[in-house]
Amino acid sequence: MKTLELVRLALSRLRRSRVRAALTMLGVIIGVASVVGLVSVGRGTTARITEQLSSLGTNLLTISPTGRTADSTLTLDDATAIAALQGLAAVAPEIETAGTVATSATNTTSTSIVGTSAQYAHVRAYDVWQGTFLSDVEADHSLRSVVLGASVASNLGLGAEAVGSDVLINGLPFEIVGILQPKGGAGFNNPDDEVLVPLSTVTQYFVGGSGVRAIGVSVADGVDMQSMKDAIAELLRVRHGIGASDTDDFQIFDQTQLLQAATTISGTLSLLLGGIASIALVVGGIGIMNIMLVSVRERTREIGIRKALGARGRDILSQFLIEAVTLSLVGGAIGIGAGLIVSALIGRLAGWGFIFDPATVAVATLFSLAVGVVFGVWPARQAARLDPVAALRYE
Repeated sequence: MKTLELVRLALSRLRRSRVRAALTMLGVIIGVASVVGLVSVGRGTTARITEQLSSLGTNLLTISPTGRTADSTLTLDDATAIAALQGLAAVAPEIETAGTVATSATNTTSTSIVGTSAQYAHVRAYDVWQGTFLSDVEADHSLRSVVLGASVASNLGLGAEAVGSDVLINGLPFEIVGILQPKGGAGFNNPDDEVLVPLSTVTQYFVGGSGVRAIGVSVADGVDMQSMKDAIAELLRVRHGIGASDTDDFQIFDQTQLLQAATTISGTLSLLLGGIASIALVVGGIGIMNIMLVSVRERTREIGIRKALGARGRDILSQFLIEAVTLSLVGGAIGIGAGLIVSALIGRLAGWGFIFDPATVAVATLFSLAVGVVFGVWPARQAARLDPVAALRYE
């Protein structure tokens, strides 16, 4: 009997016993839906993390001090020396302190005050929503200008019309020259929950000394990141008088390495989630094997009649195996649809949208096929090995 005819017969039997078929497929449906949904969630998480890390800056190196003397190991002169190196797109020293921003006595918010240069927007990949970013003139002349982060502007109820007006930062008036586009973030070091002012203004009014918290460096496109890290490290060792056997008083953080690490971790998480969900597929396969064994017992006389009419053992084997595979594939198709719907709903709630991965669907289909074959072989062999005489006598 041809394969298509066997599939038609298998579907016909499914239609005749819909409830039993549905209950049998339920394990496969749950298993496949879990695999598709959880793997999609893992990929969505990876995409969200990658997006947020990329939004912090492209080709980014962050140089920060180490040790107890962190406030004095990096200076503005270090930033100037680094900016003179070839192969850099932008360099922005940073100083940070905490403070309050207010538009009135009752409308205030606590936030981070970041002192930096006009190149900070390029280094950290900020886009201005309204107004402009800090200019070189404002940075050089210690003007009391401020660019508000998206969350700060929202907390103060300020919109586009606020550009040109004043806010009070720790009691001092500052002119709003711009409001940033939101990057998205939460918790500690939220890039939207900060205000940016000229670095010289911060040192004059809020923080004394010449030390900086960090120096952000954007490496030019096409320049090797590792070579640039080595060049910066060598320059700072010479400037700080650090010997070959001494410990550096600074560290250089590579954004690309963090991105790769986050992607690896998220990929491992996706595999783990998919592995856990595949347990339900095994349970579904056991259900299919159980119901096929019951089916073999119920259809013993039918098998005997077919063998008496000339059906070979491999014909019986093919019939029952295809029935098991059909059960598994139909359940898998329903599970894939359910999994895609669940992943779309989760993606919408989580904010990363629906991420469709054809590879996940293909793997889920192969899993369903494998479950049908693996758990359908034994019942099919049991049917093929029945003695036709004994089968005909079976009541």
